[in-house]
Amino acid sequence: MIAYAGLLTFSCLLFPPGSAAQPLRLAIAGLNHGHVSGFLRAAQQRPDVQIAGIFDPDAALLDRYAKAGGFASGILYTDLARMLDAVKPEAVATFTDTYSHAGVVEACSARHIHVMMEKPLAVSVKQARSIEQAAARGAIRVIVNYETTWYKSHGEIWNLIHERKAAGEIRKMVAMDGHQGPKEIGVQPEFLSWLGDPERNGGGALFDFGCYGANLMTWLMDNRRPIRVTALAQTIKPDLYPRVDDEATILLEYPKAQGIIQASWNWPYSRKDLEVYGQTGYAIATGGDSLRVKLGSAREETRTPGDRAPDERDSLSYLAAVVRGRIKPSGLSSLENNVIVTEILEAARDSVRTGKTIALTAR
Repeated sequence: MIAYAGLLTFSCLLFPPGSAAQPLRLAIAGLNHGHVSGFLRAAQQRPDVQIAGIFDPDAALLDRYAKAGGFASGILYTDLARMLDAVKPEAVATFTDTYSHAGVVEACSARHIHVMMEKPLAVSVKQARSIEQAAARGAIRVIVNYETTWYKSHGEIWNLIHERKAAGEIRKMVAMDGHQGPKEIGVQPEFLSWLGDPERNGGGALFDFGCYGANLMTWLMDNRRPIRVTALAQTIKPDLYPRVDDEATILLEYPKAQGIIQASWNWPYSRKDLEVYGQTGYAIATGGDSLRVKLGSAREETRTPGDRAPDERDSLSYLAAVVRGRIKPSGLSSLENNVIVTEILEAARDSVRTGKTIALTAR
């Protein structure tokens, strides 16, 4: 990996101080969400991004990441407020447990620093509203990062099914997301410790993977809330996940459509698939680059999705575009969408607890 000092020198050569194309000055808040590893590797390979500071309250975890990534000790902090005041980042990328998102946003709001966090937004609607209010107070952008946001296949579904309405009105959406289980796939111990904690994660597979389908369906439904939410959750492996669910199905009812979200830590393999059915056709995405389409009487065909716009190809490009004012957060990454996602997940959790269908519009 590129050491921090070398990256900074290279960045400054390409983008002299004061240049309009100066690298995005980015800080990292939290290291106990496993996705931070890939994010840091991607950031270190980009001359348009400068990692200005890294925070985590666990000094040993900080040291581990510093050694792995070649980060200088001078940018490492065990106090969030101190880091924000010292390095003055343009944006913060948050990799804490979900429960801690609200605290990071509060700290950044007070300093007018934009925030991107790993999915989902919050563990409860109360927390989601708190984040929403903090963002408004600080006049900051808060965006939520999902791997599936950057899938070419999903961009093609949006253009074909939503924009062009090539299959008529949407009638059914099916999202299948998950893997064999976090312990089974070997996630980092600090990540596993909170994924199985209902307070810090919001639930188990219900929140960890149910959020993907809720996010995509809210997007395809133009941020309309479903009328009713019904959910079933089980703990099939209580020896591994004694405190949370590992299997969940969520049903969303819209006035003229249904959504089926299948979230699992029991799939025989990792998957993030989306099926969208309209009045006269369908589009099925299996992963980011594979798309099958059938429209009207035509035969099903496999399509190669086109590239996304440069500012929408990955989370770092999108964050930089938002911070620099080139685009306004919308759709899958937007706070508006993700507050609704939290409402859906909380209703699903309540449905599991009570065994009843939850009327979302009445909440």
